[in-house]
Amino acid sequence: MSRCCSTIFEVFQEDWLVVVIDMDERKEHVIINDPEQLEVLYQANKKNIWVGFNSRHYDQYVLKGILCGFNPKEINDFIIVENRAGWQFSKAFNKIPLNNYDVMTGVDRGLKVYEGFMGNMIKESSISFDIKRKLTDAELQETVKYCRHDVQQTIKVFLERIDDFNAQFELLKMFDMPLSNISKTKVQLSAQILEAVKPSNPYNDEFDISFPDTMRIQKYQVVVEWYKNPKNRKYNVDPEDPKSKKMQLEIEVAGVPTVFGWGGVHGAREKYIGEGYFINIDVASLYPSLMIRYNLHSRSCKPQKFNDIVALRLKYKHEKNPLQAPLKIVINGTYGAMKDENNPLYDPRQANNVCVYGQLLLLDLMEHLEPYCEIIQSNTDGLLLKMPDGQNPDDFYSLVDDIAFEWEQRTGLNLEFDEYKRVLQKDVNNYVIVDFEGHYKSKGAYVKKLGTLDYDLPIVNKALIEFMVNGVPVEKTISSCDELKEFQQIKKISGKYDCILYGIFWDSVGKKKIPNLDGAFKVNEKCVRVFASKDNADGGLMMIHAKTKNPAKISETPEHAFLFNDSVEGVKCPDKLDKTWYIDLARKRLRDFGC
Repeated sequence: MSRCCSTIFEVFQEDWLVVVIDMDERKEHVIINDPEQLEVLYQANKKNIWVGFNSRHYDQYVLKGILCGFNPKEINDFIIVENRAGWQFSKAFNKIPLNNYDVMTGVDRGLKVYEGFMGNMIKESSISFDIKRKLTDAELQETVKYCRHDVQQTIKVFLERIDDFNAQFELLKMFDMPLSNISKTKVQLSAQILEAVKPSNPYNDEFDISFPDTMRIQKYQVVVEWYKNPKNRKYNVDPEDPKSKKMQLEIEVAGVPTVFGWGGVHGAREKYIGEGYFINIDVASLYPSLMIRYNLHSRSCKPQKFNDIVALRLKYKHEKNPLQAPLKIVINGTYGAMKDENNPLYDPRQANNVCVYGQLLLLDLMEHLEPYCEIIQSNTDGLLLKMPDGQNPDDFYSLVDDIAFEWEQRTGLNLEFDEYKRVLQKDVNNYVIVDFEGHYKSKGAYVKKLGTLDYDLPIVNKALIEFMVNGVPVEKTISSCDELKEFQQIKKISGKYDCILYGIFWDSVGKKKIPNLDGAFKVNEKCVRVFASKDNADGGLMMIHAKTKNPAKISETPEHAFLFNDSVEGVKCPDKLDKTWYIDLARKRLRDFGC
């Protein structure tokens, strides 16, 4: 297997530098303004994998540009200032092969955020990228220091996501693809494996939808008619304005406010808390199954190849063979690619058909179950049902199973059942359900299961789960914790904002509070670790808009706060940490659930 090198470039007006760490040999290379040295390093690692964070869009083009003899500052500004794709800078880049693997995903919030979640130092270098002269030796060394830190953090993110890398690497081996394809996104790989070819004439039948001949909908025929109406075949009320209201049908199904549209069906009883016997029904692999059963593949690919991959993955999954993981990449990437104009799998009509078929067939199931149970939630590929009071669970399960079996036989889809005893539901996207063994399933920002790369306000999250699952008061969970990391809140401002101000106090003007910026100062970082403070001398945080220069509050931050951007691992809570603020926030979130 090829070795991996983690790489980050820093580019200034008159200087550039790069830090490269060989992950296998743990050897570091620091190159400053030396293209010849970079060429030697590149040639020595030409066949290896270059790992970066956002390297797909930035670092790889700076590397290639320097090797081609271009000014790296011009490439930097082309990408950052002009907001253009790096590959557009020069066709010469195509002559420099590079096995680039980007650990950043499309929904990532930035490396500093992940450094913060991991509890690590998130301070920024004091050296401005706006300096118009050569950097001093001291400035260069400080930049190297912080660049080295970010490279080390990139390695940590890479290792946290090693399963994704291994699956993608294994995929290349399974389909005999060159190592250079490690640079491709998952949807690009999916298109290549399925041998997708863009049509000579682009598809222009996006809303020419059909309907499953297996559905048996009577009571809720109004939903079917909504999809049949040509006036509703658009994504937004104003097709020219993507920010306008989504085109959707809001209707009550089995007493539950439910939304149908051009995404998955969504319905839920808000602020619902219930005890009893619940059955959660999920459609197994809904979208891939619909594609196969109803021939809804992208018209640009080879359907049988997709079908074979799905069948092989199910076989491997049953055998608990780890080779199921790379195949899952292809299967899961296909639907999203059908909506991507730049992907050879692009076929919006088929994507819309998949979506409509899924919603209508789930509605079909709801209609047949409605007379015998209480429907608590419907969400894209599943339902949550409650047994009526006084009924025997075995009898209820058997009844639901019979209805489900008929539906399965008719539709060609498969259902999976799970049983639960307690439900706490804020809305369709925020809930906790507890099974009879005390295990729970959760969804939503307030109650999701946290990971190393998603560790924001963990103590509040844990307090809610402990209360909902085990009945532990939130005060007890929060008050008994003494690890500062558990109280961290990571806040990062977007490019729309110039900086963060710290030390804001609020003046009362009538019934309103207005920010007092006197004495506030600009924070060097755009990503900060925030804690609530009992010290009234500690102010709050605001961010300054880059264009208007107007201040704006940073959401859910305390009025009195302190910042701690050093490593927080192993640090105990200081006396001034205001645990009451976290208790109050936990109570507020419980009220949002109806608790």
